[in-house]
Amino acid sequence: MALAPDIMQFIMVRVAKIETSGAHLAKQPWITVFGVQYLHLQLEDGSDLYLTEYGRPFSRHLLPENHWADKDWFAGHSVRLRGTSAIYKITTKKVAGFSKDIVLKWNRMGQDIPRETETLELVNAKFNSPFEEFGLVTELRNVSYETADRVYTHKPLAIYVPRKYVDAWRLGRKEYIFQRIQKSHEEITLDLHRHYAVIYEWVKGIDAADAFREGMIDEKTMVNLISRSNQEMRHKGFIVQDSKPHHLIIRPAQARELAKDRNGRIMYALVDFELLERTPQHERAIRASHRKVYLVKQAHRFEAKEEFPPYLTPLNIMGVDYVYGQVESTGGRLWVVGGDPGLFEYFLPEKWRKTPRTKLSTWHEAYDTITKDSIHLVWRVSKVGKRPEIHPGVENKRAILAYGYNSPFEEISFGVELTKSGIETTYPRAIYMTGRKSEISADLFDGSRYESHEALNTPDGHPILGKHHDHIIIWGYWNGPDELLAAKDEEIYKGVNASIALKEGLITDEGCRRVMETTRERLGTAGIEDLNPQAHHLLLSLDRSGRLATDHQGIPIVRICNFELLRHIKPPTTPMSRKELNRAR
Repeated sequence: MALAPDIMQFIMVRVAKIETSGAHLAKQPWITVFGVQYLHLQLEDGSDLYLTEYGRPFSRHLLPENHWADKDWFAGHSVRLRGTSAIYKITTKKVAGFSKDIVLKWNRMGQDIPRETETLELVNAKFNSPFEEFGLVTELRNVSYETADRVYTHKPLAIYVPRKYVDAWRLGRKEYIFQRIQKSHEEITLDLHRHYAVIYEWVKGIDAADAFREGMIDEKTMVNLISRSNQEMRHKGFIVQDSKPHHLIIRPAQARELAKDRNGRIMYALVDFELLERTPQHERAIRASHRKVYLVKQAHRFEAKEEFPPYLTPLNIMGVDYVYGQVESTGGRLWVVGGDPGLFEYFLPEKWRKTPRTKLSTWHEAYDTITKDSIHLVWRVSKVGKRPEIHPGVENKRAILAYGYNSPFEEISFGVELTKSGIETTYPRAIYMTGRKSEISADLFDGSRYESHEALNTPDGHPILGKHHDHIIIWGYWNGPDELLAAKDEEIYKGVNASIALKEGLITDEGCRRVMETTRERLGTAGIEDLNPQAHHLLLSLDRSGRLATDHQGIPIVRICNFELLRHIKPPTTPMSRKELNRAR
């Protein structure tokens, strides 16, 4: 979610005040987990505090020294609340002249469901992590704003993670349960040995169980209220596996009456979301919605005019617009093609790096996969920095060795340039530079691209090509033009490279040679050549009937899908050095 400049200024003023209190911004302060954006603060004692949009205005109140960490203050200004977990209402110290009432609850992820809570419905349930919980609560709140019969909840303010390490068994955590949770949290690393607390805003009122005990409602009203809340939750696509009367907060009005809505129904707010989850139908709808938004954004990726959030930067590299940002989960860096910051999260490595994949080549580290947002992508590890592999029968051996493999940025630049020249290509989507270190043997190393790109740096001062990092190029899986998919999400074409088409009898030897020759001529007209033309560098399209899509001359429609050895062949008008030539690209 993009933040307006005036809100950013407000936040930065708050941050400046926080830093005078001993807290400071984390190395990568902005992080989005399960759709919620956090401002990550690190405290003097090594603890962490993740502030939501609701918590940022009260950032100093939420520093643990102003509530939990001061044991004397906590003892005199807190009340333990009903429930099987450790949950407290706390009045914070005064900051800027006022205190704030909050609820602090220690998260139970990785623990077994207590026997007194366990029912048949909870056999397969698990406690949400704090980030899962906040993600689901925020989603529920947003859905409630968009539909009738709004469901009210208390506001999620912050996640507090004390520095102290504790044995997992003392925390009640089962390692195998915790590991399953961690697999869905690749945006952030959870620590088996640290406490996690969720902090909510306090909701005024009493819970339905207390209202019943005090005679404000009868048992039938209490049961009906629980049933109504469950029904309204399901209508919005959510269920809470352990709905209880003390999870419903109602507000007494005058003369022991209860606050009611315009329809005369008792108003309530929901609290306690450690077992909140989506219904299966809503889960499917959310995935479909994410995919639809993605398809529309891709069709207009170079037209976007959205405000950029503070952790993303617009860049232009070699004539191509990118959205650039760091990846907190891996320490890597990500460049997403286009000008729409809303596309960035779709290409975070946790969305595609470990999803089931199919290897596409014996010669390349190339795979196709369907991401967690149901987006079909192809990703390939760039060969930049490696000396070209020369196989028997390859022409232009000397030229290939002298030229070297293109960088990921050159490959995408060629893709965009060819499209502008009317030559179709697969769609370039993003470049990801890994955080982990990798090495290339000196015998295989080619440093030409690092030299030619040495003047190109990220906004945070790092080279866009890291010698000791892998670079992965992400392309769209070809199944139809972006603009048509944005209008109607259906598979229009199926891609098949010319080499496979030849093997499967979809095209003859003569037809394959004709396609390659036509492509070479079209590339030449655009001032570009492929130093190592191969049939598998060309992608053909099968229509719904399984026939090759052709142009008006009956020639198969071709898309270029390999760019690692493309180069410009038009000579410059004035002599230029090799370094200048490469930079000019």
